[in-house]
Amino acid sequence: MGRAAALGCRLRVLLALLCGAVAAAPAPPAAAPLLCNVSLDSPAEERWLPALRHFDPTFLRAAVARVIDERVPKWVHEVIRPIAAELEFLMPQPFAGEILGLCKALGVSLGDGVLLNFAYESTAFCTSIVAQDDKGNIYHGRNLDYDFVDLLSKITIDVRFIKSGQIAYQGTTFLGYVGLWTGQSPHKFTISGDEREGGRWWENAIAAFLNRNYPVSWLVRDTLSRAEDFQSAVLRLASIPIIAEVYYIVGGVSPKEGMVITRNRRGPADLWPLDPLGGAWFRVETNYDHWTTPPPFDDRRTAAIKALNATGQQNINFDTLFKVLSVKPVLNNNTVYTTLMSAALPDKYQTWIRTVK
Repeated sequence: MGRAAALGCRLRVLLALLCGAVAAAPAPPAAAPLLCNVSLDSPAEERWLPALRHFDPTFLRAAVARVIDERVPKWVHEVIRPIAAELEFLMPQPFAGEILGLCKALGVSLGDGVLLNFAYESTAFCTSIVAQDDKGNIYHGRNLDYDFVDLLSKITIDVRFIKSGQIAYQGTTFLGYVGLWTGQSPHKFTISGDEREGGRWWENAIAAFLNRNYPVSWLVRDTLSRAEDFQSAVLRLASIPIIAEVYYIVGGVSPKEGMVITRNRRGPADLWPLDPLGGAWFRVETNYDHWTTPPPFDDRRTAAIKALNATGQQNINFDTLFKVLSVKPVLNNNTVYTTLMSAALPDKYQTWIRTVK
């Protein structure tokens, strides 16, 4: 065989190997969202402006209008918009300043900015899992399900909140929404929130807000900012008055540091910890009290539990937890994103925008 023929043969072999490797490589499960930094050292009204520059303002204004129009009852518009100027003084900082800055940048009213944040509070259907492997490592995963998947998938962002050059905490949110349903305080704890049905949501939420109670997602972010460890995070999330009922799921950095907090507006209805020594190495929370049976038309809990039991404690890790969160109907047509996190391994925090084919 001549040199040219031999070289051609080797190239064909290499090309075949390369093509085989590419063909065998699994396709990425979904796209990662835009990663943004928000400087906590900047004035509240300015800190979201760098993130806004990545998006078309006309699209964002249309998104705000759509969510408010389709999600917020008309009577709430009539209550909130006339008192918009006073709302700035009812809201705690930094949330008031951040919403005001976003509204100014987008050219929307403060009343609409507040209504948008309320709208995202009202209907977040989710699945959250906290689990401990057989070596004591804690893993936390969540799917966030919501209407407007087509819209929200375009404005979902991962955010690193920077203080003095360091990541103070991080989370996943929708641009324009200053709260967090999903977040991590590095080397301390992780949090996700799932909606809990409490009845008369808007009436009770508005009344509680005017009484200066926290929106549920603001308490998540406030806790990520202030709490020093898993125990203090659980205490804050369980006890501080909020505007709506919710489930807070918390993961720590040490064995047994996992908790589902079932919240009323004024305090805890139930605390449900991990109990790995008793065989309960994971907890699954969707949108129903864990001591009740979920409705047959929305039983994501049973599918998740079956998948976790099939996986086994010795095999739970980021990859297998992602697979659990990808089992239908845990993953469904309303799933906007999946996040995996472990406070002991903060660099592993990862979010995927999900679509169901």
